[in-house]
Amino acid sequence: MGSIARVSAGPEVFTHFSARRWLNRLHHEVGAAGLTAAAAVPGLSAVLDQHAAAVRDATTLGLEAAAVAGVVLLASYGHAVLTHAREHGWQPPHPHPSRWRAADWTSLRLTAVCALARTPNTSPALPRLNP
Repeated sequence: MGSIARVSAGPEVFTHFSARRWLNRLHHEVGAAGLTAAAAVPGLSAVLDQHAAAVRDATTLGLEAAAVAGVVLLASYGHAVLTHAREHGWQPPHPHPSRWRAADWTSLRLTAVCALARTPNTSPALPRLNP
């Protein structure tokens, strides 16, 4: 996983800037391939939407938007998912869209984090990242 593996700070110390930087690396290493596959593989987009809804709920329910920036919440959530998965030997799927037909939960969840970070959103808790 290249540069993502080198993140040594825990999610509790993400700043707005470091969260954006980390999410951009995650997008380049996992999210871009997943989003490309979602556009090409029938049904994958719907599955990804379900994961995005779950991530949105996990990062916003019960929190005041002003307390923590949405990008920090997304990065923290993604970092926790990635850390747990890597501890159990997870590897991202091959970037070819056909390989994403059987994508695992972790790959879909991390791609959903990336999608949320890049989607224009009316909620101030989840600001849009620049691609």
